[in-house]
Amino acid sequence: MAGVDEHGRPEPAPAAGEAETVLGFLEFHRATLAWKCAGLDADGLRARVGASSMTWQDAVARSRTLVARALAERGLDGLAARAWSDGRTPNLRWILVHLVEEYSRHNGHADLLRESVDGLTGE
Repeated sequence: MAGVDEHGRPEPAPAAGEAETVLGFLEFHRATLAWKCAGLDADGLRARVGASSMTWQDAVARSRTLVARALAERGLDGLAARAWSDGRTPNLRWILVHLVEEYSRHNGHADLLRESVDGLTGE
């Protein structure tokens, strides 16, 4: 990581390898969502996972562990453990880029919603 910005978000290194760059942007977007949701009711950040309930922070921690394991064992080209319903199987690179895409989209939504709730705005 290159540093931390004024909102506490880790800035991705500007000249890193592929895995570090993608993971850097994923961490930046995770921190952006946390910043945009700061001070809101914690129940708003809960997700139902099977029969148990885990916080978003728990899910992120689990994701970090699983990604680190997959990178160490198979690298970015390693295929996911399960195929999609159409039989195709994405590799870890596709999954991570898709996560960055999803966080980017949802961070925009969070910014709009936060502004409508209490007037706070992001970048």
